Amino acid sequence: MPVINRIADFTDDMTAWRRHLHMHPEIQFDCHETAGFVVERLREFGVDEIHEGIAQSGVVAIINGKTEGPTIGLRADMDALPMAEETGLDYASTVSGKMHACGHDGHTTMLLGAARYLAETRNFAGRVALIFQPAEEGGGGAEVMVQEGVLDRFDIKEVYALHNLPGAPVGSFHTTAGPIMAAVDTFHIHITGKGGHGAFPHETADPIVAAVGMVNAIQTIVSRNHKSAQELVVSVTQIHTGSADNIIPEKAYINGTVRTFDGSVQDMVRSRLEAIVAGHAAAYDVQATLEYEVGYPATVNDAGKTAFAVDVASEITDAVDDAYPPEMGAEDFSYMLNARPGSYLFVGNGDTAGLHHPAYDFDDAAAPAGASFFARLVERALPAA
Repeated sequence: MPVINRIADFTDDMTAWRRHLHMHPEIQFDCHETAGFVVERLREFGVDEIHEGIAQSGVVAIINGKTEGPTIGLRADMDALPMAEETGLDYASTVSGKMHACGHDGHTTMLLGAARYLAETRNFAGRVALIFQPAEEGGGGAEVMVQEGVLDRFDIKEVYALHNLPGAPVGSFHTTAGPIMAAVDTFHIHITGKGGHGAFPHETADPIVAAVGMVNAIQTIVSRNHKSAQELVVSVTQIHTGSADNIIPEKAYINGTVRTFDGSVQDMVRSRLEAIVAGHAAAYDVQATLEYEVGYPATVNDAGKTAFAVDVASEITDAVDDAYPPEMGAEDFSYMLNARPGSYLFVGNGDTAGLHHPAYDFDDAAAPAGASFFARLVERALPAA
């Protein structure tokens, strides 16, 4: 079974919705206009319940099936990124410094497409909870929604989400059982020495050489402190210090990211960072502090729900990969999967610019496939009598 015919019928509508959202991006928890657009469409579709203001601007809508039964949650993220768009498209962002560079406009559209179909047909037993979430790109909107009791309040038994995948054929599906995206942590190192004239370094405690030493040592965490079979990324992404060629500064700052799948590896990295910072501070006679921020946990797919999702995707297309290699990127849908069984899948976006690139754009041809997947998943998981 390919894309559902009825969903194909409103492909043009989905394209219009998505391009409207693309022109009006919002970031973090401030997705009120986006949520308003979503609510307008949901009311047009005739869904049974609409709950607004969750996690500030999130929306949960309920569609009841033909008979009573369990509730499945389907999630789409709504927020954009704080970056300038460089696509030159007619429907490019109209908001300076904000852009849908990760395809959340497409994710929202796919869920709206499924909502319209499911509200029309209701060919299932039970309920569907449509979760439109803010603040995936930092802020952990999914965690906030879980903390505010969304899963318990609506008695959601399992959860699913889609994310577009540049470089994969349009409408193809990719996933894997177990870990699929990494946990993400952030570290900040603040170094304070004694500044002075560049011509008299012996009178200073140079924070620059201490910072360079720390950065070099941090690189050995991956190469010398962990098993090569375990996935790990430790990247230094910022170093800030100095103001002139003849001044040794007093302060330096180092920032970076840690990506892991295993809690013991995460603990090891944190311990090594603490030792490196303390050791180099003593060696270079400076003061240094480490701030280690634990971020999104790893996104881990339930094996049974993923096998089911793969089976459903195979009804939409033959292009289904159930052994997609785990990525070192992170995703806050992990909080929902920590609380309920479910699965996270990628849907192909074609030969486009990569995610978070100023030339990226969601391929509208992928929307009917994603909407069809969501709809068929509900009909298969909650078959009508």
